[in-house]
Amino acid sequence: MKEDFLHYVWQYKLFASKKLITTKNEEILVLNTGTHNKNSGPDFLNAQLKIKNQLWVGNVEIHLKSSDWYAHFHEVDKNYDAVILHVVWEDDVTVFMKNNAPMPTLVIKDVVVKSALQNYKNLFSKQQRWIPCEKEITTVDAFIFTHWKERLFFERLERKSDEMKLVLEENKNDFEAVLFQLLVKNFGLKVNGEAFFRFAKSIDYAILRKVRFDENQLSALLFGQAGFLEEVIEDEYYLQLQNEYEYLKHKYNITPISKNVFSFFRMRPHNFPTIRIAQLVGLYHQHQNLFSKILEITSLQDFYVLFHVSVNPFWKTHFTFDKTSKSSTKKITQSFVDLLIINTIMPLKFLYYQRKSEIDAADFLGVIRNIKAEKNSIVSKFKNIGVKSENGYDTQALLELKNNYCTKKRCLYCAIGVQLLNK
Repeated sequence: MKEDFLHYVWQYKLFASKKLITTKNEEILVLNTGTHNKNSGPDFLNAQLKIKNQLWVGNVEIHLKSSDWYAHFHEVDKNYDAVILHVVWEDDVTVFMKNNAPMPTLVIKDVVVKSALQNYKNLFSKQQRWIPCEKEITTVDAFIFTHWKERLFFERLERKSDEMKLVLEENKNDFEAVLFQLLVKNFGLKVNGEAFFRFAKSIDYAILRKVRFDENQLSALLFGQAGFLEEVIEDEYYLQLQNEYEYLKHKYNITPISKNVFSFFRMRPHNFPTIRIAQLVGLYHQHQNLFSKILEITSLQDFYVLFHVSVNPFWKTHFTFDKTSKSSTKKITQSFVDLLIINTIMPLKFLYYQRKSEIDAADFLGVIRNIKAEKNSIVSKFKNIGVKSENGYDTQALLELKNNYCTKKRCLYCAIGVQLLNK
């Protein structure tokens, strides 16, 4: 038994008997359960109760055992002086109020709706399950599930946006600079994400703004800062970038990172760090104010057009500087653009419009619902238990459901769990 369940029972008045009695046989009439307090202090604020026909307005504290009052030192905390009712599962000690009178106490175990208690036990069974409701989730009302998925999607979007606030602060609220750093990180994928992020942060975006009009200078800046221009390679294009970077390095007093932070091991050639950097060069050379353009886009197809950029001809026959290969275009694929939209573009746009109080939910939903469903172990497992994903909106919602509710067993805060408990 968890305290959260007792909160749930109290909040929704899941009492089998309408006649509630304190441990001193005083009748309780619940007029208002109060406001659920998720911060420090009593669990429910400003409740309205009649105890022995006397109207009381104050707070309600809930514990598994009445002795928890003392275990949590509430007797010396002024925040609990206005508690008018102690709701407990088990009454094992008398709690006294400030005036030394016994605290009115309700043993909720005696009055909780049996079906709610049984559903709770089923949901939190010790039986090993991937998610607590994996046997019942397909029975949830479609209307409730649909609306809950939308809430989950925006919770996930907001959480990702919150993680970007520190980067925005570090860049003095320059959204173009933040977009560059986060896009670069995303270009590194999981294997090279942190290395790419370190690489991006080593570049003053003010310098990139100055050199982006010249493809050679931009290439030299990015490949040079990533440490890929430190070797002796007899190639005309390589030597040209090397010389250009030496000039930029002295002009702007910049220091490269080591190329050893990047991994090529067990990666497909099209995901090599050198190819991803070449694609970034093409993107930032072709689009001078990328974040401004992203703000104007409201369709998935337009995002695909925006990221349809070419790499320098050198890279069409190379995956690294020192070795030629069969010619290929090295385009940014649509599936990769989908990842960029989900992980970087949408959260950053959300943060931007959130600060302006101009969030248009339809804008975000219109794009995400056209993105193909992601493929990962969580999505596959949901499919196995009967929950299918049609698009990126579904998969993002399910990832949030699994990671922030199911794994943490926050069923009492989940619309799915609440419906199952109310059966």
